[in-house]
Amino acid sequence: MIVLLKNQPKETELQNLIDWFRGMGLDVHVSRGSEHMLLGLIGDTSRIDIDLIQALEIVESVKRIQEPYKNANRKFHPNDSVFDVGAGNPIGGGHFQLIAGPCSVESEEQICAIARAVKASGATMLRGGAFKPRTSPYAFQGLREEGIRLLLAAKAETGLPIVTELMDISQLPLFADVDVIQVGARSMQNFEMLKELGHTDKPILLKRGLSNTLQELLMSAEYIMAGGNERVILCERGIRTFEPQTRNTLDLSAVPMLKELSHLPVVVDPSHATGIWRLVRPMALAAAAAGTDGIMVEVHNDPPHALCDGPQSITPENFDGLAKEVAAVRAAIGLGVGA
Repeated sequence: MIVLLKNQPKETELQNLIDWFRGMGLDVHVSRGSEHMLLGLIGDTSRIDIDLIQALEIVESVKRIQEPYKNANRKFHPNDSVFDVGAGNPIGGGHFQLIAGPCSVESEEQICAIARAVKASGATMLRGGAFKPRTSPYAFQGLREEGIRLLLAAKAETGLPIVTELMDISQLPLFADVDVIQVGARSMQNFEMLKELGHTDKPILLKRGLSNTLQELLMSAEYIMAGGNERVILCERGIRTFEPQTRNTLDLSAVPMLKELSHLPVVVDPSHATGIWRLVRPMALAAAAAGTDGIMVEVHNDPPHALCDGPQSITPENFDGLAKEVAAVRAAIGLGVGA
């Protein structure tokens, strides 16, 4: 339920109303706009008398929300969420992040060299897998704890905030110095993990599952936000369809649709979506034109010999050109050129 207040109410009147709602066992989310203020009521609102609330002097209108997700709902939070993903590194509300790095961390020389290259080309964050979910149990599974250490070494050298995937909640203590925790597509509905991440203070990059709807993605974000962590980034990374020519089908309509439904930042991963390095550039440019808040691409200095997902990785040289073109697209549609 949403309660729209008249103008800017007196603090005593506002606090009395909030206390009254909380006394009914409801959580109250306060959203302050330039002209109006919203109170989002979360919990069992079925016993609330709308007419009684509507009659209060400071109340403009009352509306029940039908969608099952509340915290992630733009109706509760009309303005775009903006938060840091590293010291002074914001995302959302017009702030853009260009995230690049290898699918998997292979060595200190490899990750540091790629980090230097992508930063020089305009990347604002470094991605890299330390723990790798693989379809085959015989495929390279990542360097695990050593991989995180090497990511932190690359961060120390370049200053780039890092994002890497958490595969099991038991690994969480190893992520103490990681800037953004990624929840992969296979873990999108690992609800126990999402609940635990709701108690952290780190931004969470939540990838859409291979066969999940946008509402299911938002409900997974709701699990995190319900625990108190409102710093969630939604990631479209392609969904499974009947088309076999690409690894997945990139659903770019998800970008404007998610922005209509939610206030949370949305990023696009064209590397995992297509699985083909030649398609990363056109899909990244299309994502930029669709208004995404960030693009995450896989970059490897020797794709043919990569231990993981070489066919979808672009070289640092190709990334340099891509970064310039993404900036040009964003400038052309009036979104600016940087983070």
